[in-house]
This record gives sequence, C-alpha cells and structure tokens, in this order.
Amino acid sequence: MNHVDNPVVQHIVDHMPTLTPKGRILGNYVVQHPQQAVFMTTKELAKACAVSEATVVRFVGQLGYGTYGTFLQALRDLVNTGMTLQERVDLPGLKGAEGDLLGQVMTEEMENMRQLYQTIDRETLNTFIDQLGKAPSVYVAGSRLSYTFAYYFGWSLSKVRKGVNILKGSDSTVFDRLNSAPADALIVIVATSRYPNELIRLAKLVRRLDQTLLVMADSPLCPLLPFAHRTVVVPSQSIPYIGYIAAMSGVISYLVLELAAKQRDDVRPHQEKLEQIYLENDILFNLPMTSDPKK
Repeated sequence: MNHVDNPVVQHIVDHMPTLTPKGRILGNYVVQHPQQAVFMTTKELAKACAVSEATVVRFVGQLGYGTYGTFLQALRDLVNTGMTLQERVDLPGLKGAEGDLLGQVMTEEMENMRQLYQTIDRETLNTFIDQLGKAPSVYVAGSRLSYTFAYYFGWSLSKVRKGVNILKGSDSTVFDRLNSAPADALIVIVATSRYPNELIRLAKLVRRLDQTLLVMADSPLCPLLPFAHRTVVVPSQSIPYIGYIAAMSGVISYLVLELAAKQRDDVRPHQEKLEQIYLENDILFNLPMTSDPKK
C-alpha cells in the first residue's frame, strides 16, 4: 500500500516536532506499519515500540484524538482505502476455516449498525431527505460495489417519486446523460472503498456543470467528499474482505421511507399509477384467485 500524502499519515508527520522522543517512536512505527498497528491494542502497540501503555495514550491525545478507539478508526479508514485483495486475505478471521466465521460476519455487521445509529448526524440525513423530495429530477450513480447500493437507492426511490435515474459509473454514456440533465437536477453518488476513479471524474463533472451533488461514502477519507455539497458518511468498525452492506443499506432504506412518510399525499397517486402499470403489463407474479393450479 502507498500512503504517501494520506491525510492521516500527514497528520502524524506534522505533529512529529511536538511529540516526545517516545511519542516519535510511536509515530514512526504507525507511519511505517499502519497495517499492523490498526489491529493492535494499546498494550500490543506499546510492546512493539518498547514504551508504556500510558505513553500510547498520551501519544494519541497529542495527535488530537479523544480516545484510542477514535485513533484506530482514522487508521482503519486509511488502511481500508489502500489495502489490496491479496492483503485482505490475511485479515484476522480469514485465515483458514477455524472459528465461527458466520458469527463473526454477523457480529461485525451488527456492530457497524449499532455504532452508526449512535453517531450518525440526524440533521444531515434530514437535509438529504428534503433535497431528495424537492429536486425536480434525481440521478443516482455508483460503480463496482457501490453500484449495488446506487441501484437499490434509485430503484427504491422510484417507488415514492418521479424523475429518478440510475447511472452506472463504468458506462461512459453517463457523462452524456449528466450533461443533458437539467441544471436543477440533484446528483447522488454512492462511493465505497476502494474508490473507482471513474466516480471521482463524475463528481468533478457534476461540479463543473454546477449541479447539486450529494455523496454517500463509507469513510471520511473518501476522495469524492471535497466535491460534494452534502455528505453522509457510513463508516465500518473493522476492515472488510469485500465490503459491508448492512449499514449503508439501512441508511438508504431510512432515507426512502422517511421521504415517503413526509410526502404521503404525493406518494399515494404515484404508487397507484405504478401498480396499474404492473397489472396491465403483467409485470409481477400474482397469486391465483383460485386454489386450482390448472385454472
């Protein structure tokens, strides 16, 4: 992994002159071995650097992090952003079939959800919802893993309002579609690690077109955030092998459901038309009205 110019690393480097000699030992170790340090307790990091646990706590405080857990989260975001697939194979819990891997996966997803519920900015979510409701048209884009979330977001949103468009970042025609979009269109980009460059290019285009950009990301280090007018960060508490889905999906579900609740009078006729179209065109399976399968 290449961590040159990474904000977390740069933050430690910038604080080096103000650290104690032992603090500089810790700083150098973290900068040179972030992939190892991110999985260490205060005791393990202290042992690796031949200092006391109290020194580790002071080191974290001098860097401006309130707790060691907050420091690890920043480090976790750094490592997750640059870790390759081969390196993820060596993550704790993925070495062999020993242990309850199913339990580990479920526990990590639940911990992500719990932490998100306790820390997410409700005011930011409400702003997202207001903009999703007021915009004449909405374009939702994603790429690779994040396209899964973008499609789910766009598909769900189309059930409660008109003018929803789903864009795949890897399709070059997305640039044509955004260029033809109304100036007052709302663009939502969902971005997950490891962030595809095509989404960064897309975010730059949206800003050049002077359209409103909302970004949903899984880390405060997401390179799309500087281009966004509004952001929602849905972090994970551990580094995933492929990617966590529960927390991001949960936030998307909330946004759509809350919008539907706030605009109930407009949603009902929209959904009635959709159901009529489904029925007239035999789109969805319906249970037969008779118990005889031959009829």
